[in-house]
Amino acid sequence: MTETPTPEDKTWRVRILDLSGGAEDNIVEEVGGFHDLAHANAFARSYVRDSVERCRVPGASTKDVLTAWFSFGEDAVVLDAGDDGWRSANELDDFAATRATPMERDWRALDPRRLVDEEDDAPFTDDDEPPTTH
Repeated sequence: MTETPTPEDKTWRVRILDLSGGAEDNIVEEVGGFHDLAHANAFARSYVRDSVERCRVPGASTKDVLTAWFSFGEDAVVLDAGDDGWRSANELDDFAATRATPMERDWRALDPRRLVDEEDDAPFTDDDEPPTTH
């Protein structure tokens, strides 16, 4: 018998989209392994916030920032989240009008690929036994 996964069991994924059209179907990558929907939403929001800031040039108007982002930026979509998933359209105008703080842009701190146990991430030394594969 197959059990239906509960929302707590679901692994959330965020799809990164290249708005410049440089990638097939505009998909750059999918990031998985988020603890919960709130974690995926926070990552997507920070990722887009950073992308908007990378499109901002000194003296640019809000419209200029938006135009640059739609031409060269990257969007993030929380997959399978329905109405509960964060959407850039809800905050894009605010992002373009107001500079982000470093903390608002720090999607790397939220990236589940970086959330590893320090012991597991320790370098392999000659004293260690090599990992076994089965």
